[in-house]
Amino acid sequence: MDSRHARGMKVLGSMPATSLLKNLDYSVLQQCMHCGMCLPTCPTYMETKQERNSPRGRIALMRAVADDELEVTKALSDEMYYCLGCLACQTACPAGVHYAELFETARAEVERAGVVKSTQRDFWRWLTLNTLFMHPWLLRFVGRLLRLYQATGLDRFMRRMKFFGLMPRSLAALEPQTPRIAVAFSDKLISALESPIQRKKYRVGLLTGCVQDLAFSDINRDTADVLLANACEVITPRSQSCCGSLHAHNGELELARELARRQIDAFDLSSLDAIITNAGGCGSHLKTYGHLLHDDPYYAAKAVEWDRKIKDIHEWLVEIGFRKPERGAGVAEITYHESCHLCHGQKIVSQPRQVLQSIPGLVLKELPESNWCCGSAGIYNITQPEQSRKLLDRKVACVNATQAPIVATSNPGCHLQLANGLHATGQQVTQPVTLLARAYRSETARSA
Repeated sequence: MDSRHARGMKVLGSMPATSLLKNLDYSVLQQCMHCGMCLPTCPTYMETKQERNSPRGRIALMRAVADDELEVTKALSDEMYYCLGCLACQTACPAGVHYAELFETARAEVERAGVVKSTQRDFWRWLTLNTLFMHPWLLRFVGRLLRLYQATGLDRFMRRMKFFGLMPRSLAALEPQTPRIAVAFSDKLISALESPIQRKKYRVGLLTGCVQDLAFSDINRDTADVLLANACEVITPRSQSCCGSLHAHNGELELARELARRQIDAFDLSSLDAIITNAGGCGSHLKTYGHLLHDDPYYAAKAVEWDRKIKDIHEWLVEIGFRKPERGAGVAEITYHESCHLCHGQKIVSQPRQVLQSIPGLVLKELPESNWCCGSAGIYNITQPEQSRKLLDRKVACVNATQAPIVATSNPGCHLQLANGLHATGQQVTQPVTLLARAYRSETARSA
């Protein structure tokens, strides 16, 4: 692709010396061979068949910026934010292109250049990225208010009164996607230190997340129970911060670095065998702290140690040879949707299936296009609702083809997206570790 002829891209003679793409190790940009192996795996390219909407097309644009051939414009911003960041291209790429690094740097470049600044956009970014997700206490406070709003039935009343019809269409469309807030957050459900009944073999830290904590604290409790059942002592620091993935994926790399430092400080790395995450998107980002903080004189070595000890729950269970339950989980058939960042980012594919297949009486029905993005992609369903809906409809059709009453996934964003898409059919969404916890509990109930 001749990036200088890309529609809407402005050619210029030189870029500021502060250009992030220009300062990026150029060998990373050069890795792409333009072979096209990524094309059929890219949801946006398959939708439009336009080269600029493909991974190699976007890399060509990034390279043109680094080579002082293109200016950073709104058109470049639109392209980078049209990308899902699903990383399917990384799995397909024979040259090992690290697209995640390029994608995050390009979005940071867009934000640095300020080509899409507006009062409304700046306000929402300040409110979410700079405020709510930087202050755990404030995020939980807002969560409690939202819980009160839902528990009192005020949300249903507002819908009956068609209040949301008075709002701008873009905001009104978001209301049905609002997650149901948990009755109690993780700090109420999980003690700071919990020890297994049997002899302890491992000592692990447990990450509770932000959205995971607000909407799926029960899954965090399930994760702790599964770890306890497998001879792990569980350390869960209080009031944990966001991991920073939302910030890194939306061009706020400095905020992402600050959150990475907070996470590292929250755990005594030397005393832990592993740090456990149960969210695919978070886990993919959590495993990049070494790169994110490689220039930090105090945290660089700690970040490398952090990366070595971060484990997805399914990855850790298989690694330690988890105990197979003796009883079932009350579920006969299930299908499994792969979180993009779990399978493409972390390369964890077989382990969740091994967990599901270990449960007596459970039949796993393979999902067609199981690793095709569901359209959640962080906040993509908010910023690109039309494309997100198309991907969700495609995913729902695949789920329905299996005729399974339950679909399991391993990421809160996917969980919410699928639950919204399957609401009309009554099909349920859960997580593999939740079913394993349920199977372990059924053993206890039987023995009692």
